[in-house]
Amino acid sequence: MRMTNKIMQNNSLYNINNNKILQDKLSTQMSTQKKITRPSDDPVIAIRALRLRTSVSELTQYYEKNAPDAESWLEVTEKALGTVTSVLTDMSTQANKGANKDLAVEDLAIIVEQIKSLRDEFYATGNVDYAGRYVFTGYRTDTTMSFTKEVEEMGEGYPSYEITEQNTIDSFDTINYTDIGNLEGLNKNNYTDPKYNDNGIIDNSVKEKQVENGNIHRMRLAYDNLKADGSLQIEFKDADGNDVTFPLTDAGGNSVNSPIPNPIPTASVSTDPYSEVLKNKDAILFVPETGEVLFGENAYSNLEKAIACISGTDTEIRFTYTKDEWRNGDLRPEHYFACKGTTKDKNGNEVTVPYNPEYLTGKKEKQVIEYDVGYNQKIQVNSTADEVFTHNLDRDIDDMENALEELVKIDATRKDMENVLKGLEEGTAEYNDVKAKYDAADKAYSYIRENMHNIFEKTISRTQGYLDDTNVAVTANGTRSQRLSLISNRLMDQRTTFRTLQSENEDADIAEVAVQLTSTELTYEAALMATGKIMQTSLMNYI
Repeated sequence: MRMTNKIMQNNSLYNINNNKILQDKLSTQMSTQKKITRPSDDPVIAIRALRLRTSVSELTQYYEKNAPDAESWLEVTEKALGTVTSVLTDMSTQANKGANKDLAVEDLAIIVEQIKSLRDEFYATGNVDYAGRYVFTGYRTDTTMSFTKEVEEMGEGYPSYEITEQNTIDSFDTINYTDIGNLEGLNKNNYTDPKYNDNGIIDNSVKEKQVENGNIHRMRLAYDNLKADGSLQIEFKDADGNDVTFPLTDAGGNSVNSPIPNPIPTASVSTDPYSEVLKNKDAILFVPETGEVLFGENAYSNLEKAIACISGTDTEIRFTYTKDEWRNGDLRPEHYFACKGTTKDKNGNEVTVPYNPEYLTGKKEKQVIEYDVGYNQKIQVNSTADEVFTHNLDRDIDDMENALEELVKIDATRKDMENVLKGLEEGTAEYNDVKAKYDAADKAYSYIRENMHNIFEKTISRTQGYLDDTNVAVTANGTRSQRLSLISNRLMDQRTTFRTLQSENEDADIAEVAVQLTSTELTYEAALMATGKIMQTSLMNYI
């Protein structure tokens, strides 16, 4: 073909431009340190870059945000459970001291005060929060585990809860009670009153034989100070959750009626319902102030027979009651029971909210909070209140306080009668009368002091049970922390690997690009020189 100067000039300019484009490309790679600046530069690298960047972004989210957040939650829980463990250990130590029979009543009172203080700290620990979210309250992270002082500002009767406790026959326990007869209120200033001497007739005055002691079966509900309006209702459910209709027929073909009257007779503490149940073995009484349902020996035996006719120990006994008096430290029922809470809105209108209705259908599920900490990997970060913070500990301390109160009273009476005896001549009618009162008080004191000793011993074993539950929660929380640590290490390794792959895919080799850029610059300069010579020649050079 015919090659003219014009063709040579055009080809030279075209090649120079391509060389300039390559130089620009290498210069861009040098400045951006990336192989490509737009997908069209290399679609394969672009697609792979999108996938790797997504992976790195997800791993960064897991490693730098989710995992540390989960770890912080677990650390807060761990410290709270550590406090609970320490409190329960101290409580067990104090109970062990109180079990010493040689201690005076004054010493026991000091120990009980210390245990009460530990009790308050125990429940206060349950309100610990992480970043404004309460860690022991399941999904209700905006609600404290127990009521705080603010509850006292809501007004009388609010909030009101209708609570349903789901129990079995195993939930019953026994308490020891001493009926002190006419000793109540007796002291050195009134021992001569007709009330204690029946108009001076010594045969009818306070005597040792009037003091009785025995055990009473009871269902101790989760709360005290309940409404005494006949609202306590009891239902029986068989093992399948079906309502039980009385009368039933036992294995011998005998008819079995309902073992509990509905409504249950209500009695006030002031009328001494314990004495009534101790003497009347068929009695069943509900004591709202203490939150107890008391059963006489025969009444409890009838209950056991009825339970056996239904489905044995699998029989569910539901107690539904209303409570509208709350104090600082009371556990909020929505974290434990199926209940309905009623409060007032800002306009003074009542608002009722049902909580946990699924509990009544046997569909109770743990309110687990999980964090995404990896591809298809979740980890539970919370421990729920029912794992550690039981109502029973508070109720055990209530029993201890009540027993101490009775012990203090009878000890004062016994000491008063002992002091009166010292000022009387032995053998006189008055001496014999006071001696009978003293013997009765001493007998009652022995019973109540022994009961106090037994309560401390029970507290030791029960506290150990609560401590075991706490240790299980500590272990579970520690296991999650250990697993999270392993996951975090794996996330770190994965992120490093993917970042390396991302760098290999996207980043330019600076040394290689620098060499190529220098070579291109030299080539460009040589091309300019060659083109300059070509551009200087034309047909005129031959003329």
